[in-house]
Amino acid sequence: MSRSFDDCFAYDRALIPVADAQARLRAHLTAKAGTVTVTLDQAQGRYLAEPLQSPRNVPAFDNVAVDGWAVRFDPAMAQTALTWPIQPGRAAAGHPFEGTIMAGHALRVLTGAVLPTGANTVILQEECRINGDHVRLPGGIKAGANCRPAGEDITAGETLFAPGHQLRPQDIGAAALMGYGSLPVFEPIKMAVFSTGDEVIEPGSPAAEGAVYDANRPMLKALLANLPVDVTDLGRLADDAQSVAQALHDAADRFDVVLTSGGASQGDEDHIARTLTQHGTLHFWRIALKPGRPMAFGQLKDTMFIGLPGNPVAAFVCFQLFAKPVLARLGGGHWPVPKHYPVTLAHNIKKRPGRLEMVRATVSMAGDVMLAHKIKKQGSGVLTSLVEADGLLALDHDLTDPPAGTIVPFWPFEALG
Repeated sequence: MSRSFDDCFAYDRALIPVADAQARLRAHLTAKAGTVTVTLDQAQGRYLAEPLQSPRNVPAFDNVAVDGWAVRFDPAMAQTALTWPIQPGRAAAGHPFEGTIMAGHALRVLTGAVLPTGANTVILQEECRINGDHVRLPGGIKAGANCRPAGEDITAGETLFAPGHQLRPQDIGAAALMGYGSLPVFEPIKMAVFSTGDEVIEPGSPAAEGAVYDANRPMLKALLANLPVDVTDLGRLADDAQSVAQALHDAADRFDVVLTSGGASQGDEDHIARTLTQHGTLHFWRIALKPGRPMAFGQLKDTMFIGLPGNPVAAFVCFQLFAKPVLARLGGGHWPVPKHYPVTLAHNIKKRPGRLEMVRATVSMAGDVMLAHKIKKQGSGVLTSLVEADGLLALDHDLTDPPAGTIVPFWPFEALG
């Protein structure tokens, strides 16, 4: 991985547009995870390692869609009500009718039953009236009504999912319908998370003057819970060059990826960047992004280090734009593209060209128009702006001071995961 990964970081020192940075990563990163077979109970959220092809039709047989009466269609049914004798027996789910329906007869059938031989139409029981050993069938019946053909859902040989698909509950249900009891998936990549900084303390501990509770690590671990990764919490590293270097070397022996927040820029106490420069490779990108310009990608041995900004909003945004798709790709998944929809700005927004701005916003309906309202406090350290917002406005790299009424993309938090 290291040689091809190195190549994608050949760039000049100007701010690199977000789209260009993502394109370079997408072009060079490949799956790093091994594969394993797991039961359906263990498959939720995992990335599929092989194409999932159905060995059978679903449903496997023509079947009955409603409780009612199965008949061999007669063209007269389309015009007038008919009274036909009831054929002895019935068909129920799991209990097929053994005989063949005779022309001009009706057989009692229940939802999910195999469509009896000779039948091609089912009439809803509420539309019929029983009179002794006969049943009155209404007029206006269409041939094939209330019958589900074999393969209506899935046809034998059909490929439902390609490798890299992240399995959802409904996908696992579909796999079960096809008869699979286990699935080939990529193994979780082993990764570690830690924070940096002498001022950072653990939530729940007494607060000293000048101390800041660590919001980034709990937030990042919660975001990682939606990815098939095996996460180890390495806690907090002090601003000490020797201890940081030792911690990074130890992590490089144990993990595939290390995710950090803070300390990855080029300041006096940014020992992560310095350690990677001295002992590994530091690919430092200054991203044309607000919030979140300082991003660091680096390697020590075969381990990738992803350095997020220290400010929590910037860390959140950079995780969504870079860390999450990188982890997905290394773990065998596709590069995720967040689902978004257009909204209309409710007011003017000041923005300079030359960078992508991810603006925290709420949305509301005004008639049939979805309006976006910018959160007032947009500082990269104002974490409550994420709490208040419904999602992020993506103001394009070249956009300048968009006025009210401008239509822009909106990323709802629900779609980000």
